[in-house]
Amino acid sequence: MLAVAAGTAVAAQGGLLSFSKSCEDSAVRLSMMASPDIAPSIRAVADKARKDEVRSDGRCLYVTVVARDSYKVADALSSNARTPDFQVWLPDSDLWVDRAKGSGDGVPVAPGDSVASSPVTLAMVPSAAKSLGWPKKKYSWAELTAAATESDKVRLGAADPARSATGLLALASIGASSEKQGGDSDTRVAATAKLLAQRMSDGDTQVLETLAQSDSGTEQGNPVRNQAVLLSEQAAFAHNAESTGGGKLDLFYPEDGTPLLNYPYTLVDENRMSTSEGRAALRFMTLLNEPGAQDILEKNGFRDIDGAAGESVVASAGGRKPQPYATAAAAAPTAEALQQTLGMWTITVQSARLTTVVDTSGSMATIVPGRNQSRMDVTKASLIQALNQFTPNDEIGLWEFATALDGDKDYRRLVPATRLGAPAKGGGTHREKLAAAFAALKPVPGGATGLYDTVLAAYKDAQATYVKGKFNAVVILTDGSNQDDLSISRSALIAELKRIADPERPVPLLAIAVGPEADREEVNEIAKVTGGGGYQVIDPAEIQTVILQAIMTAGQSGHATQE
Repeated sequence: MLAVAAGTAVAAQGGLLSFSKSCEDSAVRLSMMASPDIAPSIRAVADKARKDEVRSDGRCLYVTVVARDSYKVADALSSNARTPDFQVWLPDSDLWVDRAKGSGDGVPVAPGDSVASSPVTLAMVPSAAKSLGWPKKKYSWAELTAAATESDKVRLGAADPARSATGLLALASIGASSEKQGGDSDTRVAATAKLLAQRMSDGDTQVLETLAQSDSGTEQGNPVRNQAVLLSEQAAFAHNAESTGGGKLDLFYPEDGTPLLNYPYTLVDENRMSTSEGRAALRFMTLLNEPGAQDILEKNGFRDIDGAAGESVVASAGGRKPQPYATAAAAAPTAEALQQTLGMWTITVQSARLTTVVDTSGSMATIVPGRNQSRMDVTKASLIQALNQFTPNDEIGLWEFATALDGDKDYRRLVPATRLGAPAKGGGTHREKLAAAFAALKPVPGGATGLYDTVLAAYKDAQATYVKGKFNAVVILTDGSNQDDLSISRSALIAELKRIADPERPVPLLAIAVGPEADREEVNEIAKVTGGGGYQVIDPAEIQTVILQAIMTAGQSGHATQE
């Protein structure tokens, strides 16, 4: 009897038994935001759990599932604009979790187990697939996109990599594949990005709407229709389930591996949850990995968490042997690689106009630990490296600042913001002139950090020389706090920036605190009132990556440019 009683208690605690008490009265209620592609499947699991009176700690489990784009949730969580009204988030990729964590000031998120997966592929209407030798001919990512984009008969579309994990993972895979080919891979990937940008859709749902709906001459010849799109296998599965004949898709699986959408089950602001909510959220995660829920996911075109290929899913999605759909998934790109890819996308697709403002105070002569170089030397090398990521149409200028550099002014304009490809006075291009100016920067002996007056002057100058249709920003690098006692105060600076900021002519400040003594909180407080943000690098060699990340983050806000 004791054994039976103990077993019953354990089963009840785990939520395995149902009791007669009304579910409606005792239910633990959770709200979940889920990627639109997986939301219907998760909602079906939640509805079945409610119907079956699945319990957590003896209380029924009621989960409300709302479909919301992953990038929108990530942006909202990272901005910490308001307390979220949901406890669980299921994005289509952990890259969104990384983005939500990116600023360090947002709502805390804690990813748990993945609940499903789906490989990223290149989908084509049958006529286009046949022209490229489907299903027998195999390609790498670089070869496949080159074959698709070089053919006049195949128009390739994609979802915006700033808003689509599918688009970003595919673009990162194209970049990694192109590097293996050798040669000028950066130029090839940038050219591919420009072509994709011409036929870009806001999201995965919209990119499907661009496809030719049949093999008719009218549809295939329509210049606004695509014959190929970067797409997840599950999206192709769902599309094919509703299409007939020439409207169905055939899938190419690149032989150098396909990255996976991995659907991480993520707790949001766990510390704000009650004990019952926290345990219920974990109970639902366990439920999603049980056979019944996995069957529902498979019926809707998803693979299991390991990416194992189900023959029925692959066939319905448009895969066929000998396409390598069952080979190992490609190694997931690093967060740094994804940041660089998205930064490249942002500055390739949309020209930038940047004023770079570099601290030349005496402390920039400090030797970087682990390197036999000063902060200034490492900073210059990183800036020159970052310069290679920009196109000839981007406009970049250079200021330096310390204290009393130019009479009473703490700053000095060295190179005006001009197109990098423009001819420079005396020969060469503006890019070459700017690289030489970067290389010539030197710490001012005894110079202090005149930060506040410099920020205000650079911001006003960028506003006065604003160029519509470009990403206008001021990039400030400093290794210390303001040391000019005669300058404007921090509170007065923030108030003035807030007063003069113009949403019709946005100029975000991207402030990078360099070194352990720099105050990231200070620069972030100043920058955020302009729509920008503050960042910190301990090693100045990281500046290149952080600049691209900052541009991407500010550009994604949707307020960084005005046409």
